[in-house]
Amino acid sequence: MPYAANMDLPPTVRGHLPEHAQDIYRATFNHAFASHAADAEREEIAHRIAWAAVKRSYAKDGDHWVLLGDHAVSAKRP
Repeated sequence: MPYAANMDLPPTVRGHLPEHAQDIYRATFNHAFASHAADAEREEIAHRIAWAAVKRSYAKDGDHWVLLGDHAVSAKRP
């Protein structure tokens, strides 16, 4: 099911990702959902693709997702 707005995203996405990351997730999910119309597990596939898209721009730093390149991420700190 495509998402019309970020407030329609699942709580696991909406409650953890910053607004911009939610935009990425929603747009990617909607595109992947439409692209995989013939797949029986298209919703699961679309969620995996959407998370992968978020992880190209964001990384988890403790309990928060941070934009890559803008903030130091714990895993990359010396």
